[in-house]
Amino acid sequence: MRVAPAAAGARILSLGEHQPARVVTNDELAQTLDTSDEWVRSRVGIASRRIAGPEESNVDMAVTAGGKALAASGLAASDIDLVIVATCTMPSQVPHAASQVATRLGIRAPGAFDLNGACAGFVYGLGTAASAITAGNARHVLLIGSEKLSDWVDWTDRSTAIIFADGAGAAVIGPATTADEVGIGPIAWGSAGDMVDTIHIKDRNSYLWQEGQAVFRWATTTLAPVALEACEKAGVRPEELAAFVPHQANLRIIEAIARKLGAPGVAVARDIVTAGNTSSASVPLALARMAERGEVPSGAPVLLLGFGAGLTYAAQVITCP
Repeated sequence: MRVAPAAAGARILSLGEHQPARVVTNDELAQTLDTSDEWVRSRVGIASRRIAGPEESNVDMAVTAGGKALAASGLAASDIDLVIVATCTMPSQVPHAASQVATRLGIRAPGAFDLNGACAGFVYGLGTAASAITAGNARHVLLIGSEKLSDWVDWTDRSTAIIFADGAGAAVIGPATTADEVGIGPIAWGSAGDMVDTIHIKDRNSYLWQEGQAVFRWATTTLAPVALEACEKAGVRPEELAAFVPHQANLRIIEAIARKLGAPGVAVARDIVTAGNTSSASVPLALARMAERGEVPSGAPVLLLGFGAGLTYAAQVITCP
């Protein structure tokens, strides 16, 4: 039996992101919900969020973000041989998003599948993509986290309507030819299936529901050790990080985990303030925006942490492209 030639590892070559044009402020939500700008900011840290209109689908957003990442990579569509879309908000289970995205971007006959790790989906996908490249099963991977949560939110429910939003973030991942080029560290991941009911959609006719306080307690007590484990596996001390990019679930959760890392000088993504919680899109969206603003230099180590429904979680250290 022959084995495909393996790479030394994998690295992120480029990033891309997309947000819908419509900005929805807390004051706008307060016109139909029993809430206020002060109430929302004090509890979840969100000032505004982006919401896609009926004419913009989950696949549309994935195509836009993926197209930007592909263009920034300098690769041709023909160079991509695997497309992964991390999402939990497709309007139906079949067809999946990945093959549609690939076709619209001119990527012919790649491996293509969707990955549902909920809010940890992009980090799960990054680990999967890196493993495929390292094993020789793929050369270049287009990974996209894309969510249209507005389709699954009850806009009369204050507990969820103030939090969730729409958007997409993407990365092109390629091989590292030497050990020094490896830019995606080992993944630290896991799940808490005994808490699966704390975030769920009951059936196809229901909306997203979560038990916010239970999730908050779990996240603020469980996830810092996972993040530190990822640093240890990568051989990077927390104080050596240039940035920490956690899932943008709640500003209080983000800041609590960041404090427990014990690295006060590290830049922390707070994209949630203007982007809301975009589930699997939040980590790549926040990372792309930090890189674009120059807050994270190319070649710098960055800690990613995804967590959410399942309950699933995953962390890894990457090198910013």
